[in-house]
Amino acid sequence: MSPVLAGVLQLLALIAALALAYRPLGDYMARVYSSEKHYKPEKWIYKAIGANPSAEMRWPAYLRAVLAFSAVSVLFLYALQRAQGILPGSLGFSAIDPDQAFNTAASFVANTNWQSYYGEQAMGHVVQTGGLAVQNFVSAAVGMAVAVALVRGFARSRTGELGNFWADMVRGVVRILLPISVIGAIVLVACGAIQNFSGIHEVGQFMGGSQQWNGGAVASQEVIKELGTNGGGYFNANSAHPFENPNPFSNLFEIFLILVIPFALTRTFGRMVGNLRQGYAILATMATIWIGFTALMMWTEFAHHGPAFDVAGGAMEGKETRYGIGASAIFSVATTLTSTGAVNSFHSSYTGLGGGIQLLGMQLGEIAPGGVGSGLYGMLIMAIIAVFIAGLMVGRTPEYLGKKIGTREIKFAACYILITPALVLGFTAAAMALDTPANSMTNTGAHGFSEILYAYTSGANNNGSAFAGLNADTQWFNSTIGIAMLLGRFLPMVFVLALAGSLAEQKPVPETAGTLRTDKPLYTGLLVGTILIVTGLTYFPALALGPLAEGLAS
Repeated sequence: MSPVLAGVLQLLALIAALALAYRPLGDYMARVYSSEKHYKPEKWIYKAIGANPSAEMRWPAYLRAVLAFSAVSVLFLYALQRAQGILPGSLGFSAIDPDQAFNTAASFVANTNWQSYYGEQAMGHVVQTGGLAVQNFVSAAVGMAVAVALVRGFARSRTGELGNFWADMVRGVVRILLPISVIGAIVLVACGAIQNFSGIHEVGQFMGGSQQWNGGAVASQEVIKELGTNGGGYFNANSAHPFENPNPFSNLFEIFLILVIPFALTRTFGRMVGNLRQGYAILATMATIWIGFTALMMWTEFAHHGPAFDVAGGAMEGKETRYGIGASAIFSVATTLTSTGAVNSFHSSYTGLGGGIQLLGMQLGEIAPGGVGSGLYGMLIMAIIAVFIAGLMVGRTPEYLGKKIGTREIKFAACYILITPALVLGFTAAAMALDTPANSMTNTGAHGFSEILYAYTSGANNNGSAFAGLNADTQWFNSTIGIAMLLGRFLPMVFVLALAGSLAEQKPVPETAGTLRTDKPLYTGLLVGTILIVTGLTYFPALALGPLAEGLAS
């Protein structure tokens, strides 16, 4: 079987698995977030934190709860890392340096999971399981809660109430993420991923020195790393490490975990607003971009450019032979079009155009299908922008799902789409202008610029993957990327929740003959074009200086 055919067949198998899970999971999540019943374990949690899960919140109260919970999470994770040297199960590792502890705390709470350290050489069992793994669950649940609050804004009328953050967050963990993670961890252990609390073992000699590996609760952290679109690996090699991702089946299963909730949330959206066709329209938009990017990535990496590529069957540098080019390309696109950031190959070793596809996937806002929760609310923001553009074309007040998109709503949407580019381009310009950050670049020229651009794109978009040619473990990068991650995560949530509150206060607008049908292929095409033009062209000058220049020169 040729490598190209193998890659295509894996993609088809993945699409089939996602299609089978789409309806039951999407409907189940709609029931979870619409239920008025509280399970006993959930009641214990509410009692412990002093929350009333039945109290409805307007958007300012919902936002305060999100920010307060996240701030406490940052402080807790920071303190846990700083105290690692005196904790049991630390494997002899010392406390994490202040700048790196801040960067890691911000990273995992922001659902970014950017790592400027070697996991197996820095973090003990308590920090890995009691700190990082816990944040993998709750940060994902926070994103899902904000998405559901926006959906309620469309579904409700003449009220500013968006639900209860504490109930939404706890249900996301207890009823959705935990059950799937238990099953997924069993599958990964059966595939060969490790799950233990062993210490450090010397496994032999390597280039004249000893080679050591430490164990850990890897399978359980791996599954929520992918399911919650987190991405932070137990080991520095991430999902290229055989302890995390042993074989081709586990690799395809991990890609499935990355994509299943973001895609299924479109059905949850359709079910909660009472119009499944609206969910299908959003799904079609996400799927069109995802399949297009995947096909383009496979083409760029399989294209032959000389004898070495002919012998290897494509661009095999930096890719695991047990996965090959096809599976690596599918994984790469899945992880950069979502906010996952996990890697099973070395992104810096992709072709120039391949690296550009990875960058563009994040710069679109990671909305195809995006992170758990963040992908849906990001796509709904773009849907509002597309409706607004269509309204300008015909001279009609834009409407979406029976809600008028007026000046206030479009300002919130515009602020949302401008925040991340401002962070990415601003920090990239500062890093390139100063001497100290530029000294961290392994490469010069276009590829060196791409390393810096990729780092801030990944941080501000809450992705977490890296080109890995950049030495990011410096005070400058730990601090600035940490700030970019926090601002890139929580500032957009401010405008999402403000928009949700504004929509919920409106009364429904009856559909007329002049209303734009947002459940038709024409609108789906308009939405795809809006995403590519409005957000993609924002970064075109920067992409031209980096991956495009490198790709055209090769």
